[in-house]
Amino acid sequence: MTSTAPDLARPAAASGRAATAGRRRARGIGLPAAMGFLVVLGVAVAAPGVLAGADPLAADPLAALAPPGPGHWLGADHLGRDVLARVVHGARHSLSIGAVATALAVSAGVLLGLAAGLAPKWLDEALARAFDVLSTLPELLLALLVVAITGPGTVNVTLAIAIAQLPNYARVIRAQTFVVRHAGYVEHAVTFGRSRLAVTLGHVLPNVLGPIPVLATIGLGTAVIAGSGLSFLGMGPQPPAAEWGAMLSEARNYLRVAWWEALFPGLAITLTVVCLTVAGRRLQRRFEGRTP
Repeated sequence: MTSTAPDLARPAAASGRAATAGRRRARGIGLPAAMGFLVVLGVAVAAPGVLAGADPLAADPLAALAPPGPGHWLGADHLGRDVLARVVHGARHSLSIGAVATALAVSAGVLLGLAAGLAPKWLDEALARAFDVLSTLPELLLALLVVAITGPGTVNVTLAIAIAQLPNYARVIRAQTFVVRHAGYVEHAVTFGRSRLAVTLGHVLPNVLGPIPVLATIGLGTAVIAGSGLSFLGMGPQPPAAEWGAMLSEARNYLRVAWWEALFPGLAITLTVVCLTVAGRRLQRRFEGRTP
């Protein structure tokens, strides 16, 4: 009697191959789409007038709550301001907060992580415990705590997000430093009489920065969400500034009559985070040496 096990295995194997091919096709489509959106986003930040010529602050009471259509392609808000113009110009505010916060977090995280990895044991333990304590708090909650102490405002929100993200980078750099400091090329440099500073800058630092582009790309998306969340709570740029989180905060009272006022800034936040995550995951796969 012929066994049916091979016959049962063939459909399963074919299904697995089809699923793998489907995932590869999705990745193949997803990355160009994500990069295309990020390019458009870059244009919105650098030259918003190219994408939307209307004044994002110009109110028109006669157009208040106008639905999407000619003249206002994404509709108008409760003051008659063009939603498309506000979303496009809002990219500069939202991404500036996220980008500056990420840059500050990366810079401070690299310095502190490198110091912890090269410091005497007692100092390393103290810094490591500080990183652990900060990491136990959700980033948004920690940022809220910092803003509660420093007060609202764009600068304070940016600093708060940077402080909240700092432990993520510091812990990775600390771990990388422990590995690199005992590598053969570092020990050879020390043996040949190079100074501690020269060894750190020439051999240790360049070789611990590998994971940072991946973390920073994904962290930028997290920072954009945090910045928009704090702005939604009234702690970031204040009205009438065109900022995605502030726009959502203003639109929440008009959801029943003007869904477009909240939909498009929310969609902008979502697509930005998704596209940054897709780009970050691709960088991660390349860093780990995996196939696309």
